[in-house]
Amino acid sequence: MSIRLRTRASVAAGRLTAWFSRTAGLGRGGVIGGRVTLRLDPAVLRRLGQERTVVLVTGTNGKTTTALMITRALEALAEVAHNGDGANMPDGLVAALAASPEAPYAVLEVDETYVPWVAMQVQPAALVLLNLSRDQLDRVGEVRMLERDLRTAFANLPRTVVIANCDDILVTSAASAAARAVWVGTGRRWSGDSGACPRCGGAIDHADRSWSCACGFERPNPTWSLEGDLVTTPGGRAVDLDLRLPGEANRANAALALAAAQCVGVPPHTAAARLRTITDIGGRYRTVRRTRHSVRLMLAKNPAGWAETLRVLDEDTPVVVAVNAQEADGRDLSWLWDVHFERLRGRQVVVTGERSADLAVRLCYAEVAHWSAPDPVQAIDSLPPGGVEIVANYTAFRDLVGRLPDA
Repeated sequence: MSIRLRTRASVAAGRLTAWFSRTAGLGRGGVIGGRVTLRLDPAVLRRLGQERTVVLVTGTNGKTTTALMITRALEALAEVAHNGDGANMPDGLVAALAASPEAPYAVLEVDETYVPWVAMQVQPAALVLLNLSRDQLDRVGEVRMLERDLRTAFANLPRTVVIANCDDILVTSAASAAARAVWVGTGRRWSGDSGACPRCGGAIDHADRSWSCACGFERPNPTWSLEGDLVTTPGGRAVDLDLRLPGEANRANAALALAAAQCVGVPPHTAAARLRTITDIGGRYRTVRRTRHSVRLMLAKNPAGWAETLRVLDEDTPVVVAVNAQEADGRDLSWLWDVHFERLRGRQVVVTGERSADLAVRLCYAEVAHWSAPDPVQAIDSLPPGGVEIVANYTAFRDLVGRLPDA
C-alpha cells in the first residue's frame, strides 16, 4: 500500500505517543496516538483508507456488536483493520487503520455525528445504519437533526451501498437518499423517537410489521428479513443464526451484519457460522465470579438500549443498576424518565454509581423497591449468594469490567 512520507511520519509519531501513554499507565494509547497522527497529517484518514474495502457501521445502539460481527465474517477472506476498542471518533479510526496498514479490509464503527466527514474521507464500499434514537442530548443534539445530516451525506455517496434497518423510521428516511440501499427487516420494537413523520411531521400509522404516513412515506419492502432466529436472504434461503449472544437486538444486529458481509463477498451461511463464535462484546454479557456471586455484565446507555436490556434480564435474579454522568455518558440524565423501569417491580434491586440518587428517585416513581450502595462492587456483595445481573451505563460499565476479573 503506497503511503506518502508525511503520512508515514505522522503514523510513526502517533505510535510513539501511544507507546508513551501505555508505558506511563495513562491509557491504552490508541486515541491519543490517533489524535497526534491527525494533527500532523489532517488527510491521514483518507490516505490510510485508500486501496482498502471499507465498511462503516453507525447508529445509536449496537455499533460495537455489529462491527465485531462483520469483522468476524470478513476475516474469512483476509486480515481486517477494526477499531474493536470502541474508539469510534476520527482519532480512534486513524489508530485502527494505522495498526493494520496491510489489511485489505477495514470495518469501522463510527459515532453518528462524524459519519458525514468520515464517509467522505474513506468512501466506504458499504455503510450499515442500525437505528436512530435520542442519545446524549448535551453532545449529539436532537435526533431528527442528525437524521437530516445523514440523509444529506448519503446523497453524496454514489458508490456506497447503505444497509439499513427499514423498521426504524428515521433510518429509512436517511437511507432513502442513498443511490444504493439494501433494506433489512428486523422487527425492532422501539418507536419512542419516531411518532411523527420525518418528512412532513404527520402521524405515523403502525400496523403489524409495517408503518406509513399519509404523505406517502412508508416502510420499504425488505430484501432481507428476520423472523425469530431465522434470516431470509434475497434469494429466499433461510439462515439459522443460533447466536450465543442474548436478545432480539443482537439478532437484529446479526441480520444487518449478514447483509453487509454478503455485499463484500462473504456468503450468509459462512458469515453466520463465524458469528456463532462470539460470546461477549468487550465484556458485555460476560459472566464473572465475585466471591459468592456469579455476575452477568450488561451495558445500556439510552432509552432504546435500556428497553432491550431489561427484556433479556433473568426474571428471578437480583439486579444491580449503576449510572454515571461523566462526559462519555452524557451529562443530561433526563433519559432516566424514558426508561420503563417498572419492569423491575418485585425484584431485589440495588442502585449505585455516581448518580445513584437520581436513579433512586426514578425508581421511587416507578414503584420499584430498592436500596442504595455507594460502590458497584459493594452493591454486588450486599446481595445474597447466587446470580446477579448488573446493568450499567458507559463509564460505570467500563470501570466494572476493569475491576471484577481481578476482584
